[in-house]
Amino acid sequence: MKFNTKFLLSALLICILSIQAVSAQRIVKPRPVTHSNNAIGKWINLGTTHANHTADHDRINVPGPYDYYRKIKFTVRDSPVNIQRLVVTYDGGVPQNINTRFSIPKNGESRVIDLIGGKRKLRSIEFWYDTKGILNGKADVTVYGMK
Repeated sequence: MKFNTKFLLSALLICILSIQAVSAQRIVKPRPVTHSNNAIGKWINLGTTHANHTADHDRINVPGPYDYYRKIKFTVRDSPVNIQRLVVTYDGGVPQNINTRFSIPKNGESRVIDLIGGKRKLRSIEFWYDTKGILNGKADVTVYGMK
């Protein structure tokens, strides 16, 4: 049995290049939500939902362990949104109705909403909304909290 040197070198080169190409690809994993004490004074992503034209109510459940927050705000991507009502539920199931009505422009953010009672452990944030027109598409609504 006679080996073809050119064939063997070509096969070896293809294997090496394939391994390099596979190892050069990187799998990007989503960053976990940070709930550590060093996040005081920084906005922490509490969750995101897709606001479409058929839904007018969404809830973002804050992942446990439930941390203390004193402020929240909303950001919107891809389409403007009108927030009409807001209910924040704290640890222990105590809800707070926040009378608010504000519009968030496309790729904009809301005003900062102070939570009554200072730092409170958040469990969920519910909000009622409408999007401005079918032609604008769906909006990604993200809620941030500050400790």
